[in-house]
Amino acid sequence: MDSSISYGDDYKFIPATSIGSGIGIEVLPDIYCYTIQIVNICLVGRPGSNEFVLIDAGMPHSADEIISVIEERFGADSRPSAIILTHGHFDHVGGIIELVNKWKVPVYAHPLELPFLTGKKSYPDPDTTVEGGMVAKMSSIFPTDPINLANHVKELPSDGTIPHMPDFKWIHTPGHSPGHVSFFREEDKALIAGDAFVTVKQEYLYKVLTQEQEISGPPRYLTTDWVAARESVKRLADLKPKVAVTGHGLPMTGDLLTSSLHLLLKDFDEIAKPDFGKYVD
Repeated sequence: MDSSISYGDDYKFIPATSIGSGIGIEVLPDIYCYTIQIVNICLVGRPGSNEFVLIDAGMPHSADEIISVIEERFGADSRPSAIILTHGHFDHVGGIIELVNKWKVPVYAHPLELPFLTGKKSYPDPDTTVEGGMVAKMSSIFPTDPINLANHVKELPSDGTIPHMPDFKWIHTPGHSPGHVSFFREEDKALIAGDAFVTVKQEYLYKVLTQEQEISGPPRYLTTDWVAARESVKRLADLKPKVAVTGHGLPMTGDLLTSSLHLLLKDFDEIAKPDFGKYVD
């Protein structure tokens, strides 16, 4: 057990679960999306191979569930080559300390996200006043203190490559967080978007619980830069992805993805940007 790594002081279980919780979807033969409560983790690599990565690390207290999902897909005692983070919000790093202690694998993130992952800086407080439903209202209970991965976390290479994901490139997609990244594979136009955009209205409890599919911008209560958030959606839409796995909601593919991204970009201020809130211009 590495005692130099730890969660923040406000780390705790968050009581929110959707009907999708515990369900895994094989999006492509080497991309598997699994829902933990209200957030998705992603496994990239083919079953039968011992070379795969874990993208994001779920909700607080989810490490055992993540381990069992991985062992079911890749075999007993399997471990990823690395954990790659889209960003460091609590629902994307919730099981990471136990996983790093168990597997001794490196974690990679964008350099602008490192202060939040090395104990140096807290995220801004969630905006409970933002336009939206019950999840936005309850967001004051969400952890924002930095976790400390010490020397276990490394910067993603500056040339856009991703360790252990040879066919993917990372793309800086800030707005939801300063160092948010998404991952894209040109060959089949597969996109792992993180929270740059999502496919459920994450602020509304009913929609979160029922996982009603609907393109949306990044979760409002934690998004602090709406100009950057729109630019990030444009950057991803310009790639013309054919399949997208997002941090919240069901994967989206084909014409529905194309038309939804077009709509989100065209009507970003109406669909994504809240009418009021402390991070709205």
